[in-house]
Amino acid sequence: GVRSCSSGAPVTQPCPGEPVVEVLSRPRPFLGEHAAPFSAFLTDSFGRRHSYLRISLTERCNLRCQYCMPEEGVPLTPKADLLTTEEILTLARLFVKEGVDKIRLTGGEPLIRPDVVDIVAQLRQLEGLRTIGITTNGINLARLLPQLQKAGLSAINISLDTLVPAKFEFIVRRKGFHKVMEGIHKAIELGYSPVKVNCVVMRGLNEDELLDFVALTEGLPLDVRFIEYMPFDGNKWNFKKMVSYKEMLDTLRQQWPELEKLPEEESSTAKAFKIPGFRGQVSFITSMSEHFCGTCNRLRITADGNLKVCLFGNSEVSLRDHLRAGASEEELLRVIGAAVGRKKRQHAGMFNISQMKNRPMILIELFLMRQDSPPALPSTFRNSLRVQVLRHRVSFSSQMVTLWKGGGVPQAPLVAQRWLGSSLPQRHFSSHLDSDANPKCLSPTEPQAPAASSGPLPDSDQLTHVDTEGRMAMVDVGRKPDTERVAVASAVVLLGPVAFKLIQENQLKKGDALAVAQLAGIQAAKLTSQLIPLCHHVALSHVQVQLELDRTRHAAVIQASCRARGPTGVEMEALTSAAVAALALYDMCKAVSRDIVLAEIKLVSKTGGQRGDFHRT
Repeated sequence: GVRSCSSGAPVTQPCPGEPVVEVLSRPRPFLGEHAAPFSAFLTDSFGRRHSYLRISLTERCNLRCQYCMPEEGVPLTPKADLLTTEEILTLARLFVKEGVDKIRLTGGEPLIRPDVVDIVAQLRQLEGLRTIGITTNGINLARLLPQLQKAGLSAINISLDTLVPAKFEFIVRRKGFHKVMEGIHKAIELGYSPVKVNCVVMRGLNEDELLDFVALTEGLPLDVRFIEYMPFDGNKWNFKKMVSYKEMLDTLRQQWPELEKLPEEESSTAKAFKIPGFRGQVSFITSMSEHFCGTCNRLRITADGNLKVCLFGNSEVSLRDHLRAGASEEELLRVIGAAVGRKKRQHAGMFNISQMKNRPMILIELFLMRQDSPPALPSTFRNSLRVQVLRHRVSFSSQMVTLWKGGGVPQAPLVAQRWLGSSLPQRHFSSHLDSDANPKCLSPTEPQAPAASSGPLPDSDQLTHVDTEGRMAMVDVGRKPDTERVAVASAVVLLGPVAFKLIQENQLKKGDALAVAQLAGIQAAKLTSQLIPLCHHVALSHVQVQLELDRTRHAAVIQASCRARGPTGVEMEALTSAAVAALALYDMCKAVSRDIVLAEIKLVSKTGGQRGDFHRT
């Protein structure tokens, strides 16, 4: 439940043209007039006062993120066993009467519940409740937020784990990136400040976007909250996938050494930082590397009415059953007090947590899980994923600010620039699954821009990476003209009948082998200069990796294409891409059979450059 925390916001919509005034929720006179001691029922044996309640409104969600539930899916609770609206309000009333002053509505996805606006409006009537928040995936936010704000919603957290539209679609297996962006824009427009954006960081999935997220805070009133990847039932937690707070902070300080730490609020889960001159801020939720159990003030009620006193604990008590059995208020308080009294001083260490049995996060709250392997693509995309590497010359954050100032949202796949130092090229990729994408965009027969030389040079009889004394040397390409370069390479993986059938039916336990191999090929093309010592950095403008299954040979045929405009070719990028895609396929299948052969890794064609074109017969 550490994906979110409160954000202050005005509860009325400003008139057009009027400046937005940031207003924090203030205690009502009721609190000052009734300064009684905090409820003993909500105070644990270590003196922690639990004034913050999170209520899950539903287990359902309008996205299908495999990182949010086990591979085999989540059995949903029958509707009759879920809390009714009246039961939710009855429990909320009881907790607020005992001292809870902040309630956050979660899910599943809370905004798919039809009466969510009415629930917010009725919570707003509770004396003593100062903050009503919601955590959402943002898909329905733009449509519902004006009504929610009018009803009394004062805090918003929006879950967003990537700024690349096609990666978003790949992760959640649904379209909707632009709806989420529209929701963030609407929250800013209505005066919520800061708008909190929750990003779970997982190595190999989105840790390369840290700087892109931070760049958004330069011109926008956002609190970007980076959350350490946490283990829950079914998400195959792996310590190696976790990017720690200190590692993330080091990455940010390399780009912005002036990053300042902000004072920590009491009971806050976040370590907040700000870059001088930026409108927004950055926070880190360090549940795994530096827990904050000592100041924890949170309790959770699941959609089926169970009280959880610790997100990582596996003990629960059913308030629903007591309610439906006709328990009095005093009896409910005794049950609640006993559960709170049993709360431990702190949760187990990260390695112990990963071994504990706990609910999948989708059944507690929203979006805190990642799978050990990337989520599988829907089968309709398995043989048609086209992945491009795009080079953008305009700052992502400035594009976003311009679009949002104009009241618009990005309609094209914008890719955030990554500032890793002026000496490194910007190499970002975006996967396009659009049906109107041109499948021939990398065809080796496509007409190419003419080279700037007078004619092709013959193949050299000298090794170009060796100097006159036989030592290795990098070729100087500084005086070579820029030309359009395209290279295509291929590889074959002889799988054998058993592995072939499992891949064909997408039944491998590790996930979609073809999708993983495609992503591995893309990553390899981008990292070629780091893998092959004397290769130059190349600003790739396009990458495509395709895999086809050959039934006759029980094989997977891989073709990798790379394109760039520059003084040096991209055949090494294409070859590396094909080879690493083949290796990834082997890795996905090795548990089934190690009698797998990687073969026929070769350059198919290349165009551009002084030495002319090459096409394998």
